[in-house]
Amino acid sequence: MCIRDRKSIVRRLKMKIGSHVANNGKEMLLGSAKEALSYGANCFMVYMGAPQNTFRKKIDEMRIKEMRELLKENNIDINDVIVHCPYIVNLAQTDQIKHQFAVEFLTKEINLIDAVGAKIMVLHPGAHVGLGSAKGCDVIASSINEIIKATPNSQVIIALETMAGKGTECGATFEEIKSIIDKVTDKTRIGVCLDTCHISDAGYALVDNYEETIKLFDKIIGLNNLKVIHINDSKNPCASHKDRHENIGFGYIGFDTISKIVYDERFKEIPKILETPYIPSANFKDKSYPPYKVEIAMIKANKFDPELKNKVIAQYE
Repeated sequence: MCIRDRKSIVRRLKMKIGSHVANNGKEMLLGSAKEALSYGANCFMVYMGAPQNTFRKKIDEMRIKEMRELLKENNIDINDVIVHCPYIVNLAQTDQIKHQFAVEFLTKEINLIDAVGAKIMVLHPGAHVGLGSAKGCDVIASSINEIIKATPNSQVIIALETMAGKGTECGATFEEIKSIIDKVTDKTRIGVCLDTCHISDAGYALVDNYEETIKLFDKIIGLNNLKVIHINDSKNPCASHKDRHENIGFGYIGFDTISKIVYDERFKEIPKILETPYIPSANFKDKSYPPYKVEIAMIKANKFDPELKNKVIAQYE
């Protein structure tokens, strides 16, 4: 085996790659860890409850201790467990009652994440709903400062997710993300989650200008603020502002560009999370299957597999 091949294998072994996994039923977070391991992952992302609501089970029902024991047995760091906020929280709104609810809920969410032992909470910044992006970003930053003030002993980092720019979303440009970060008083509690589908849909030319895009991110936001990468292909071309994820290699970003990101040495310590769509059943109308085991294997092999979707179906049917 040549030296170059050995280095390639070492990079694949060190890669932090995983996916979104479920957190429900009786096993809760223990089940989350089991699911991630079944995919060959060494990091993963969960919601603390259903992403469409703010209901949360009691801490003693979350199976935290058992999850952490299983992670330790498999050499997975608790810092590589990422938590995603529910979609319905909007920190950009100015309605006092809704604003207060969002701040109080995220304060409780951080307390729960602290109990889990995780360190990163991914947050969609919010939608300005007519206020304008500048005002929306100001309100988001102010809201985050309230949350940080209410959780003074926490080490949880709020990672602002880069957005696609649909509707009145804030955070669709690097400048908007920076404007929020600049106004957060405690810089140790704020970071960024870069979503590949979102920044492509927002208009950043990952495919044609990969290095220039990463350098621009570094210049405006700073790679030191990058805490998580969501690895998603896109169903739509660059600057579409649609936010529709596609399986790796089957969209407009393509396998080669995704591979550049995954294998970029600058990102080797950053958890990379797949949020790609489930594959519809070939035989059952209402069934679909997680692609993550096959996708992660394909990414580790660093070779596009045009039969990926068929292989996923074959796993389950």
